[in-house]
Amino acid sequence: MSFANESSASKKLAESFTLSPQPETLYKPIKEGGLYIGVPKETSFQERRVALTPSSVSLLVNNGHQVTVESDAGLNAHFKDIEYSEAGARIVQDVKQVFDADMVIKVAPPTMHEIGMMKMHQTVLSPLHLPMITEEYMNAIIKKKVTAVAYEYLKDEAGYFPIVRILSEIAGSSAVLIAAQCLSLDFQGKGILLGGISNLPPSKVVILGAGVVGEYVARSAIGLGADVRVFDDNLYKLMRLQNNLGRRVYTSSIIPEILSKELADAEVVVGAIHSESGSAPCVVSEAMVSQMKKGSVIIDVSIDQGGCFETSDITSHNKPTFTKHGVIHYCVPNIAARVPQTASKAFSNVLTSLLLKVNDYAGNFDKLLHHQAGIRNGIYIYKGVLTNEFLANRFDLKHTNLDLFMTTDF
Repeated sequence: MSFANESSASKKLAESFTLSPQPETLYKPIKEGGLYIGVPKETSFQERRVALTPSSVSLLVNNGHQVTVESDAGLNAHFKDIEYSEAGARIVQDVKQVFDADMVIKVAPPTMHEIGMMKMHQTVLSPLHLPMITEEYMNAIIKKKVTAVAYEYLKDEAGYFPIVRILSEIAGSSAVLIAAQCLSLDFQGKGILLGGISNLPPSKVVILGAGVVGEYVARSAIGLGADVRVFDDNLYKLMRLQNNLGRRVYTSSIIPEILSKELADAEVVVGAIHSESGSAPCVVSEAMVSQMKKGSVIIDVSIDQGGCFETSDITSHNKPTFTKHGVIHYCVPNIAARVPQTASKAFSNVLTSLLLKVNDYAGNFDKLLHHQAGIRNGIYIYKGVLTNEFLANRFDLKHTNLDLFMTTDF
């Protein structure tokens, strides 16, 4: 080979390296006072969502924070590593490097393996999923002396639960689509159409709970032409639902005699009761379920808080239904994982807004907690001390009121 040819080949080789994607070249080091955030790939069974989207990462990085993302963390939600890299994230192959961050953000509860990787005094943001928590699990987190924040309890300035709300909208809309599938013959249902057509009476949908999930179930069911009945013991919620729907629908307090009669004639029953205490009340007994029509469908959206049907048991996306007393039960706790890209975007947008509030307090998360009661409400473990009374009573553990730690004047 001549010197000229060798030089030309070397030049082409150099150009190929220059033009090829470089995943870590856009990574920006953390600024003083910024957060150091880690986003691991979810390993929980059939969890397809990701805690932060590339657009959220870009916003956080441009506001002085550092984000480390495990490779392929967003793949199941159709977000590629190159998108995160271009947004300014650091992409790593080893999940242990993600857990080196001061703050770890997850969309599913930490597994026991992930708890083992946590470093002392870390801040962890994740859901709780109460039915799956054990005393061993709680003690493992406490021993790490972390500050643990549960999305279910986070409040905004207006006193609402923003992450619960956005995921509730998704769950409510999805529940009706799931029910329609379950009623079809292909899913062992009765082979009926959810809704109504011109020469047949509409199918009946009973909704337990007039909150956000209940409202979006009602919207979707009404849109399909179903006859909707809503039960809730909160009169204000029933009035608000009527007003938000812009039409009159059948509503009632949860009176066992009335509820039992409506259940017996329903094609679909959706449990959508959210409890601020962390455990949903069981309002439908097994006896009530046994009186329902064979082939009817129960969608228990409240299953992540224990469920509001006595016959409910947690299921998965792999095997989402079971039949009891001839009634099809759908009890998957992470319904939003059916639509991972939509859910990830909605979830990430709310979470990013919350995280950016720390900029008002020079990146000091403790100072943010001191001034933001809504975020403080989400904490169930503070620096290794259990602060949630419900969890303490459930597992017979000691707890300390979080406000006692907030006496320092920042």
